[in-house]
This record gives sequence, structure tokens and C-alpha cells, in this order.
Amino acid sequence: MKILFTGGGTGGHFYPIIAVAQAINEKVVEKNILPPKMYFMSPSHYNARALFDNEIEFIQVPAGKIRRYFSLLNISDAFKTLYGMLVAIIKMYRLYPDVVFAKGSYTSFPALFAAKILKIPVIIHESDSTPGKVNAWAAKFAEKIAISYPQAAEAFPKQKAQGRVAFTGNPIRKDIILPLSNGAREFLNLEEKTPTIFILGGSQGSQIINDVVIDALNDLVKNYQIIHQTGKQNLESMQQMSKLVLKDNPTAYRYHTFDYLNDLSLRMSAGVADIVISRAGSTIFEIAAWGLPSILIPISKKISHDQVHNAFAYAHSGACSVIEEDNFSSHVLIEEIDRILNNQNLKERMRQGAREFSRIDAAPKIAEVILEIALKHE
Repeated sequence: MKILFTGGGTGGHFYPIIAVAQAINEKVVEKNILPPKMYFMSPSHYNARALFDNEIEFIQVPAGKIRRYFSLLNISDAFKTLYGMLVAIIKMYRLYPDVVFAKGSYTSFPALFAAKILKIPVIIHESDSTPGKVNAWAAKFAEKIAISYPQAAEAFPKQKAQGRVAFTGNPIRKDIILPLSNGAREFLNLEEKTPTIFILGGSQGSQIINDVVIDALNDLVKNYQIIHQTGKQNLESMQQMSKLVLKDNPTAYRYHTFDYLNDLSLRMSAGVADIVISRAGSTIFEIAAWGLPSILIPISKKISHDQVHNAFAYAHSGACSVIEEDNFSSHVLIEEIDRILNNQNLKERMRQGAREFSRIDAAPKIAEVILEIALKHE
């Protein structure tokens, strides 16, 4: 049995694939069947160690980016995509997997095109509340369509009527799904009774979040302690600026910066956090799994329609509040944090909304369907 994954480009596409691969490995042990050979087809590894640890073989296929705006790069990338389609057909024909699981994005297009030509069964997963162009196209021939937001089903009316759409949620790696509070305060050097704000800027960080946090820092550390993942490129500048801003502040020690949080640190941070401040990408599903109140600052519509839609779709569950970039300032951020953390009933309603939204069994459910289709095709 051979299973091919495709997608990548960002952690939001790549790590759900790893979560599904982990679930597949667990399922084959449960079912006492031979473990499948797994492959990842994409322009780059994204995280070569994660592929190696999960025994997934990398197959490189070029893909051109699809931009929403005018750029001369669209011309060269169109040729790159055409070349990628040819390479994908040749490599997939040689491999001939039993099923293809795709996360969407331009990186998955060549593999999906090859699967369509070779009539290989396809399962797609849509992370956003509104589908991207590649998944919207692939939905026409995909056997199953898994979605992370119930609202996304409206984009697939024909497939929904045919029973091909399932609201599964977004797969989350088992390594980070459960918060860990035991020993977390000692490990992260935190105070015992001071409320904790957990700021997630993603692996690259978020400049606008970092700038607003610096402006708000003197006021925030009076009442709260902060765990701030700044992004590797921003760590040094954030440390320097925070030292200047907090120079005469007696509670400056409450601000803790990290360039990157490994799985253990992430779970511990989630275990002690009272609220999370984040962008509105795939991190939403981790926050929901942790059952934490959150404030989301989606990337502007000028750059990404997805995050704004995602943020308000999640807010519909009552689990978060949303501050759009045009309204995002230190004053607004402080007011919103105070409003939530000083209201016990509101905090509990948001926690409950997060727990109800969360689908921590997404990866096992998707793995089950992948194996079912692969075994039929084998």
C-alpha cells in the first residue's frame, strides 16, 4: 500500500499532513495490517526531520506560485507549473500510489493534476473557511473532501449533496494537542498567581503584533506576565526594544521572549496561559484544542482574505474576539485583554466555545478514510 501526501509551503499545510501520517501509523497497528509506504510530493521538504521521523519519503516536484496580484513572476511561475505537471505525471506514474491526500495550495497542484490524469483516488482537506483555488478545482474529482470549518461546506454544494464532504476539523499533531501545566511555571520562569498572556506570532513572527506589544508593554506587565514567540528574525530587536521600554519598570521581568517554541515549550505555554493572542491561520485549531480564550489579529484582506474569514468564523463559536489590523493599537489591545481576563463568566464561555469548536480526532478520522480507500485501490 502506497500513500502520497502533497501540499506544504507553510506550516499550516505541512504539519496537518504530519498529524495524519502519525494517525495512519497508529491505525495500521490497531488494525494489524502492513504499514504503508508514505511519500510527500512538493517543491521542498519544508521540515526534512519531521518527514524522516515519520518515515515519509520526499519526492521533489516544482510548482509555480499563484498570485492574486499582477506580477511578472506570474509568467515565469506559469512555466514552472507546466514543467511541474509533467514531472509529477512521470514520477507519480512510476510510483503509482493507492491514494493521494492533498492539503491544497499551489504546491499541491502538479501532484493533483497527475493524480487526475492517472485516475488515482484523491482526498483533499481544506484548512480555511473559504476554499483556495486549487482545492476548489480538485473538489470536482476528489472522492472525499474534509473541511476544517462548517461554513466551508457551502462552497461545495454539489459534493455535499453527494455525501463527499465531511466536517472533520484540522488535524493536529499528537505532540502538541494536550496542554501541560505540571512544571511549566518553573520551566518558563513564571510567577505563580499572575495571569499569563501567550502571544503567538508564528515561526516568522508578526511585525504588527510585535510593534503593538512593545507600545503596550509597560501597561501590560503591571498586571500580567507574557510569553511572546517573536519569530527568529525578530528576537534580537524585540529584546533590545523591550529593555529600553521597560528600563525603569519594576515588573520588567514578567516579559519573556522566545524566538521559537519547541513542542514541549508550546504545550507548557498553553498549560499556563489565560489567553492567547495570535494571527488567524492554522494556529486557531491548536488554540481551540487547548480550550483557551483568544484574541485574533487576522492578516489584512489586502494580503489574505482567508485569515479574516477564518477569524470571524471562529468568533462565531464564541471562543475568541477579533481585532482587524486597521483597528489594532496598544490601547485597543490592552482594553480587550482587560475585558476578557477580568470577567470570569466571559472567560469560561470562551473556553467552552473553543472546546466545542475543537475536533481533536480530525487526524484519526481522516487516516481511517485514507486507509479505507487505499485498501480498496491496492
